[in-house]
Amino acid sequence: MLSRSLKRYAYLSIAAAVSTILLKGAAWWMTDSVGLLSDALESFVNLAGALMALAMLSVAEMPEDETHAHGHGKAEYFSSAFEGFLILVAAVSIGYAAVDRLLHPRVLESVGIGLAVSVIASAINLATARILLQVGLKENSITLEADAHHLLTDVWTSAGVIVGVGLVWATGWLWLDPVIALLVAVNILWTGWKLLSRSASGLMDESVPPEQLRAIEGVLDTYRQQGLGFHALRTRQAGMRSFVMLHVLVPGAWSVKQGHDLVEKIEADIIHAVPNAHVTTHLEPQEDPASLSDRALDREA
Repeated sequence: MLSRSLKRYAYLSIAAAVSTILLKGAAWWMTDSVGLLSDALESFVNLAGALMALAMLSVAEMPEDETHAHGHGKAEYFSSAFEGFLILVAAVSIGYAAVDRLLHPRVLESVGIGLAVSVIASAINLATARILLQVGLKENSITLEADAHHLLTDVWTSAGVIVGVGLVWATGWLWLDPVIALLVAVNILWTGWKLLSRSASGLMDESVPPEQLRAIEGVLDTYRQQGLGFHALRTRQAGMRSFVMLHVLVPGAWSVKQGHDLVEKIEADIIHAVPNAHVTTHLEPQEDPASLSDRALDREA
């Protein structure tokens, strides 16, 4: 059974995004800093990503039905891919604004209070990101993890902008403001690319993470020591849900009940080691050579 609903964390992310948009927008309006403008624009991306996360978490939590027998968990990858795309768009927008400011420098106004407001916004993002990352890792939710990593990137971005704008204020070097904005654009461009790449891997049925594979192999090793065999282990990740499939080799003289009781225990042990896993086993006799012909995805001739 899947864990409790994660939608409340999406609502938390939405609230944080709205708050930081207002705060960072005010900081930009007071200072006219293109660096702070880039920071405010990224908060709009946070809001769009949080709204998409809420929508896709709602879909992902829907139970399986006649046309989606494996559930709707992959909807989470659409959310992270959408957020990655928005980050790329924001990076281009920030880069354009920064180049224009390099060509047409402006003196910054009310820098002190503007920076103070931006610091408060960054603190909100940091607190929200820590909560989302903790829950995302615990519940294996790529949507919450993506949102958390994006917010953490936003925090470091904001720190760079705050330092840069402070240096402009202290030194009078107006060129620092757009240069820092360009660095911000490059940084979030990398974040967007990583999100898109991970989303594509999930949609392509990538295997579960290495630590989960090690946990599964640890379970199987305890049964190998009892003389049993396994092959055709295949896994895939679909949002919060992991799918595990394997063939179990037992003595051919065993009764159906003996084999059934064994695979029930194996499945339970794997689910204990990998929460939210759906395990499918196939029982085969050890002595039959045909049992070894289906180790690959396609049966051998």
